[in-house]
Amino acid sequence: MDKLLLQQQVLKRLAEDLLQAEQAARAAHETATHEENIAENKYDTLGLEAAYLATGQVRRAEAIRKALANWRQFRPRPYDVRKGIQLGALVCMVDSDDKQQHLFLGPDGGSMKLVSGTQLVQVVSSEAPLGRAMLGKCEGDEVSIQVALIRQQFEVLRVY
Repeated sequence: MDKLLLQQQVLKRLAEDLLQAEQAARAAHETATHEENIAENKYDTLGLEAAYLATGQVRRAEAIRKALANWRQFRPRPYDVRKGIQLGALVCMVDSDDKQQHLFLGPDGGSMKLVSGTQLVQVVSSEAPLGRAMLGKCEGDEVSIQVALIRQQFEVLRVY
């Protein structure tokens, strides 16, 4: 699997998400400021609700812009066994049910599933619990995280 191709897929998906968020913000802003939505009494809240929605969409778009900037600056490096898993690592892990999964450890804001050839790859932020737990681990190490009341165990099979 090519890490740079995975990064390009993340960038493409983030760009699509940004476009959607910007369109949603514009539509909500237009609704909020349209003359038909001026409140006639204290119970007429359509314009106010649309303004809140527009604000939320603008914040979402800004978060996506920040993630895009982080992913554009990101340079995945080859795995260094002396440092263990670091940002940019492509990791094959197996859980306690012998189910394998491929994870690509990247900057914040890119959590998504991608396809590389026939493999499904989960992009994980180094800020996510699983991402933090993987940092510094090597092939053969166990990774353990607590999710609600359940402890999940994984074994690192391969790192690229």
